[in-house]
Amino acid sequence: MLGFESDYMEGACQEILQRLMETNLHQVSGYGTDPYCESAKEKIRRECSCPDADIFFLTGGTQTNMIAIGAVLKPYEGVVAAETGHIGSHEAGAIEAGGHKVLTIPHHLGKISAAQLAEMLKTFWQDGNRSHMVFPGMVYISHPTEYGTLYTLEELENISQICRTYEIPLYLDGARLGYGLMSNQTDVSLPDIARLCDLFYIGGTKVGALCGEALVFTKKNMPAHFMTMVKQKGALLAKGRLLGVQFDTLFTDGLYYRLGRHGIEMAQALKEGLLKKGYELYLDSPTNQQFICLEDDQVERLRDKVAFSFWEKAGESHTVIRLATSWATREEEVNSLLSLF
Repeated sequence: MLGFESDYMEGACQEILQRLMETNLHQVSGYGTDPYCESAKEKIRRECSCPDADIFFLTGGTQTNMIAIGAVLKPYEGVVAAETGHIGSHEAGAIEAGGHKVLTIPHHLGKISAAQLAEMLKTFWQDGNRSHMVFPGMVYISHPTEYGTLYTLEELENISQICRTYEIPLYLDGARLGYGLMSNQTDVSLPDIARLCDLFYIGGTKVGALCGEALVFTKKNMPAHFMTMVKQKGALLAKGRLLGVQFDTLFTDGLYYRLGRHGIEMAQALKEGLLKKGYELYLDSPTNQQFICLEDDQVERLRDKVAFSFWEKAGESHTVIRLATSWATREEEVNSLLSLF
């Protein structure tokens, strides 16, 4: 069975496994107060060109989104996101379960626009009944988006400016950030994200780590007693070293970028192969998620040999599927997949 269902089907890259073995018997303090976490934080600050950043390591994406949004928002506030945003579509209501509404606005290929955001916020603040409504207290975007698309630097700057105007934080979900940063079609860097966002996270789970996300607060704005809030949610890892060692390794000698680049190269090979065979892509994704619309009977034939993700129905007889490459995808796996089309 070929595995293209997601970018976290494998365990961890060899460099991380080796480092975990090498440090296994070192005795260090718990809860993320160990030297590995501190070293990883310093490396991330340098990569972000943000020396004052506060960083906290968490284990997974949904957990990170739930805790970050819940810690920053006031009880009467919600978070603005695209209709397709991960927090509103694929996190089982985790944000709402924490007491905060996801306030959705239209999207284009997974992205929100500064103009639509400005109109939504303007309409809210002009509403004489707003005291009876959920206040927009944060803007959420993901980069890459659910559709594998990327914000341009200009788009990010415009959205950031709207957030500054209305004095609400901009939060970027970076679950697949490594693939976004290494795309051939991006003009956005890690320092750009740190400059334009109030908080964001660097995803490790999908880019070579066993688990782990690095939540970065960029404006000396980590909520007070954040560790206590994390523990209250049951998310404080006693052996925080597990996350520190992994991120310290990922941000040594450019490993995070190399892993992301490999995933992009494999996705590009897959895309080019499908196009050569005459297939039409559902959309033009510049990252490691590729979407293709197939007849339902072809989808069923593929299911016996390939693990892939259902995306959405496209009429009565066609289905859009997602094929995801990763840091670990091998060229021969891509070739084997293409031979089935």
